[in-house]
Amino acid sequence: MIAPSGQQHVLAHGPQRAVVVEVGGGVRSYEVSGLPVLDGYAEHEMVTAARGQPLVPWPNRLHGGTYTWDGASHSVPLDEPDKGNALHGLCRFRNWTAERHDETSVTMRLRLYPSPPYPFALDLAVHYRLLDDGLHVQTSATNIGDTDAPYAQGAHPYVTVGALLDDTLLTVPGATWLVTDENQIPTGAEAVAGTAYDFRNGRRLGDLQIDHAYTDLARSPDGRATVVLATADGSWSVSVWADESYPYLEVFTGDAVPDEHRRRRGLGVEPMTAPPNAFVTGEQILRLTPGQTVTGRWGITVT
Repeated sequence: MIAPSGQQHVLAHGPQRAVVVEVGGGVRSYEVSGLPVLDGYAEHEMVTAARGQPLVPWPNRLHGGTYTWDGASHSVPLDEPDKGNALHGLCRFRNWTAERHDETSVTMRLRLYPSPPYPFALDLAVHYRLLDDGLHVQTSATNIGDTDAPYAQGAHPYVTVGALLDDTLLTVPGATWLVTDENQIPTGAEAVAGTAYDFRNGRRLGDLQIDHAYTDLARSPDGRATVVLATADGSWSVSVWADESYPYLEVFTGDAVPDEHRRRRGLGVEPMTAPPNAFVTGEQILRLTPGQTVTGRWGITVT
């Protein structure tokens, strides 16, 4: 029998081990010293809830299934029909091809041909590499068509420190969070100061439910914005960092994942180049001209 996620590409470096898969081009598992860092999925399982997947050509939600680009309207199938949303782009169940696979790294490639939902052509590459300080991911897109293309991108790892999220410490570097309606579509932006969503200084998560994007991100001198999930005693932490090409970080406590047994066991931390519903609003959508390439980098570090 074949694995539902297709070919498995194993990476190893010291105590680290990761598995990158053909279907969706994502990272199925990542362990350090035998301990899971990602709340991923088994080889015999089909991916659910976008675990570890790249999100192209838009991350998060597109409400109503229709967007307009340069005066033309395009329709996208809804895969969150109860909320009227199309989720996480068009590439999560396509077969990506592995290139340059060695012991510590692999590049997954996909040519996204024009289709009615997205009549534009992209060459996509996601490069995964294990280094001494953790997992590094670089995502690139090149417009290989003859017209300008709308583009946004994200990633969807769920990180874990081996405890229910209620018992963890969370640090989120965002000074602003996006308020959403009942369909998880942003209705405005508010400062986190004085709200339950302020995690800039790190604190216990408790039973708070989060599925919101943060922005106005504090960054280190090298341009990284970092979310940290830690055990209650601080002895073990997992950090998800993103470079300056990602001005938004979605934080998701997993309360709505389909499998009730998986809820609040992994924290979704989603670097995003644009906010939710950006294909509808046009907010921070990149205009890729023919031949143009854009690249973003994010990664995971374990302490």
